[in-house]
Amino acid sequence: MGIISDTYRQFFIHSTPFNLLLMFVLLVWTQDKPNRFFVCFVAVATIAGLMLEWIGVNTGMLFGRYSYGTVLGYRWQGVPLLIGVNWFIIMYCCGIAVHTILNKIAQRLSATGQVPSPPLRLLSVAIDGATLAVFFDWVMEPLAVKLGFWQWEGDGTIPFYNYACWFLAGAFLLTFFHFLPFSKNNKFAIHLLLIQLMFFLLLRTFYY
Repeated sequence: MGIISDTYRQFFIHSTPFNLLLMFVLLVWTQDKPNRFFVCFVAVATIAGLMLEWIGVNTGMLFGRYSYGTVLGYRWQGVPLLIGVNWFIIMYCCGIAVHTILNKIAQRLSATGQVPSPPLRLLSVAIDGATLAVFFDWVMEPLAVKLGFWQWEGDGTIPFYNYACWFLAGAFLLTFFHFLPFSKNNKFAIHLLLIQLMFFLLLRTFYY
């Protein structure tokens, strides 16, 4: 409502860094029994996201040719430092969502004496989770451009190459997520993912 409103739009758009930090804090706070492996995933996802974005912005070798605006806060060599936090939020929420669905399926199969094999569980978390992350990016991209988060060079068309790189990067990080032994039961992460999807879908309907 704030972004749709002409009066408060800029206030809410420029509050995005606070929003990202709040989501990050709430995800860490709701993590069940956080251990060093969870901290390791937070660090790896955040740093990897920053590195991938640095390569993308400064070389164009990943995602395509694009540049960031000022909405996401302080930038280092063209990359907002908070974009790493965003990578963690997306990968963690997608990983938790797929892991939760997979556990529900496994529980039902166990009643019939069937259990998904470890390779199948890995493929599900990595491939399904990466697909979910790409879908989230597809929903978000047009709004992110319009809100001034970043912009694409040329005619502004979002290249398919962007989604392909997102999928590969997501599959890699979610493979790491799968193997790290920390609790992956976080209902808030699933709710947050759904809230974000609803947020961008509603804006695409009424504002884009």
